[in-house]
Amino acid sequence: MRQLLLAAVVASAIACRAPVPAGSYLFVWAGDKERKASDFLGVIDANPASPKYGAIVASIPVGESGTFPHHTEQIMPANDRLLANGFGAGRSWLFDLSEPTAPKILTSFGDKAGFTHPHSYVRLANGEVLATFQYGDGRPVAPEHQHGSDAAATDTARTADAAKPAPLPGGLVWMTERGDVIRSASAKDPSTPYLYPYHVLPLPAIDRALSTTTDMDDGNKPATSEWIQLWRLSDLKLLKTFALQAGPRGDEHRFTGEVRLLPDGKSVYVHTFNCGLYLIRDIDTDQPRATFVKSFTGDNCGVPVVTGHFWLQPVPRDHALVSLDISDPEHPREVSRVTFGDDEGPHWASLNATGRRVVINSAGSKPNRLYIVDVDANTGKLEIDRRFKDAGDRPGVSLTGKAWPHGFTGEARPHGTVFSRR
Repeated sequence: MRQLLLAAVVASAIACRAPVPAGSYLFVWAGDKERKASDFLGVIDANPASPKYGAIVASIPVGESGTFPHHTEQIMPANDRLLANGFGAGRSWLFDLSEPTAPKILTSFGDKAGFTHPHSYVRLANGEVLATFQYGDGRPVAPEHQHGSDAAATDTARTADAAKPAPLPGGLVWMTERGDVIRSASAKDPSTPYLYPYHVLPLPAIDRALSTTTDMDDGNKPATSEWIQLWRLSDLKLLKTFALQAGPRGDEHRFTGEVRLLPDGKSVYVHTFNCGLYLIRDIDTDQPRATFVKSFTGDNCGVPVVTGHFWLQPVPRDHALVSLDISDPEHPREVSRVTFGDDEGPHWASLNATGRRVVINSAGSKPNRLYIVDVDANTGKLEIDRRFKDAGDRPGVSLTGKAWPHGFTGEARPHGTVFSRR
């Protein structure tokens, strides 16, 4: 009887615990600000029920420094294997994160199918990967970059870069996660210069893919990147290259960035680094239609995400994450925003599996912090999780001066950051 009573008490206690949200860990792809120590993948406890919430729990160095850790896949794949690029070095790493506190490197690779500098990776339903490679030659790029008109501030330092001939256009590569090429195609279009694939969205239901074209090298000043490219997905045949049109400010169409499928399953939004937002429809035809729908403050707007019928946009000039109701895609409406402090420049965003938690990094700004923001699935209301923090009152976890298990203690510069699936 005593054992039965004890079992009942334990069962009751378990039942009364708050459910653990999907995404108990954060995987942070980062490098040493000084570019001396090895770049690495770090693991942070992201379980609010854990006594180590917000603490570093693991890390693994890649054995190379100064590669400019940049994009990872934006959500954790179903097989818990994550691709990440060291963009400046033109290399990709595949991590096995099935045991979050014991990450492993499975392989790494460089150029593929004659293209260099991979940027974005998108999983297909069968686990294969559609990736953008920026260049058709081995042109090195400056590892520090910013898109949009603020890039003019770096002109003096990059005069030599601006004098270089433009690199050859890159392309799309359909490959396995280990980099084995299945098929590939060049983004080159005789009618359009400066085509450097940045992000791609495959749309298998209509046998299409849509890609953007911003050059990561700010020294390539003529490449203002208002271009979108439409492909037939099945054989990667380039069908059309077309330009976004300017909005009321005159330059919102420049530096095309991320492409996101909307809840209707047939339309997409394209964001630009000049903080424009465009709706593209009729993608299954020869004449897709692009319409300007909104602009945000300033420039260099970061990586957005979609959850339900809400668009979440990092806006560095406002130091904010903005939530838009996109139930009517032609008329997006702001419903909420959170701000992170005047010294923050939010850039990367990634959702957990439920779409109710989003991680934000402020790569490049002074505090160099990670934040978790809770999202109300019904209203789109945003709220900073103030429990995810270091000692003290300020929310967020700093990546400066922390002791990582592999031995690094300097200032880590994060970029791609994703939740675990469990």
